[in-house]
Amino acid sequence: VLFDGIDVRSLDLTYLRQNIGIVSQETYLFNGTIRDNLLYAKPDASEQEIVEACKKANIWDFVQNQTEGLDTLVGNRGLKLSGGEKQRISIARVLLKDPALLIFDEATSALDSISEAKIQEAIEPLIESRTSILIAHRLSTILAADEILVIKDGIIAERGQHNQLVKAGGMYTELYETQFKKAMGK
Repeated sequence: VLFDGIDVRSLDLTYLRQNIGIVSQETYLFNGTIRDNLLYAKPDASEQEIVEACKKANIWDFVQNQTEGLDTLVGNRGLKLSGGEKQRISIARVLLKDPALLIFDEATSALDSISEAKIQEAIEPLIESRTSILIAHRLSTILAADEILVIKDGIIAERGQHNQLVKAGGMYTELYETQFKKAMGK
């Protein structure tokens, strides 16, 4: 695997951690405030940077509606957040970090369709300006990808853009039709 043309095995682990941002299906928030959780990614972030990241992640309205705003406690002893709220805070945290590579690992898999749509809206501008890897079973998450890899048993079974893969009539087409029919209630 190459990162900026360099074998990742030859790169310093600290360098990789600084240049890769991950939003996974299991979002981890620390016991502390929303601000604390965001600053973990960039301790010297300004108030303006925090607000901008929250706006881009579609979590700012939620934060503003909390009595303590960014200083609202979350985690075990704080405000109980929905899966979508946690994910959007996680996305805001990655935005503050501003890494060269973004990885979204099943970031919307456990969410309802409304939360998924909000997160998709937050993710789209992020992936346009950098290398991004989206790992997903829900095809709605990856429809606009430059390239889609269909992996079966650890091997790339199909590769291409959405329209190409649908026309090919393979595994991707089957997945797409199954999910589309389910979404249409058929």
